Amino acid sequence: MEFVATNGAPQAIGPYSQAVGMGDLLFCSGQIALDPATGELKGSTAAEQARQVMKNLAAVLEAGGSGLDLVVRTTVFLKDMADFAAMNEVYGQAFGPHRPSRSTVAVAALPRNALVEIDAIARRRA
Repeated sequence: MEFVATNGAPQAIGPYSQAVGMGDLLFCSGQIALDPATGELKGSTAAEQARQVMKNLAAVLEAGGSGLDLVVRTTVFLKDMADFAAMNEVYGQAFGPHRPSRSTVAVAALPRNALVEIDAIARRRA
C-alpha cells in the first residue's frame, strides 16, 4: 500500500489518507470544498462547492499517479438532494466525455457543514 498526500488538496482532517494506492488502483477519500491554502470551506452554493471539490479530487488523483480521465467509480454525498442538478452540471463539466460509474446519496450532514462530498476509485497511469 502507498499512502498519497499532496499540498494541492486539503490535508486530511482526521486519521485517514487523502488516497491509498494499491497496485494499479487508487482509492481517494472523500473531498469537500476546503481551500487547500486556507483550510476554509470555499463557496456557499452546491455548484461553487462542487467546483472546489473537483479541483481537490483532481489534485489527489494527480499526486497518486492518476487523473479524472482514469476514474472508474465515484460516490457523491449531498446534504440536500435539491442540489443534485447544480452538482451534476459541475461534475459533468469536470469529467467531460468520461463517464465513471456513480452513486449519489443524500446525507444528514457532512464535515464542516459542507454541501457536497465526492470520493473516487481510479486506475493509475501505466
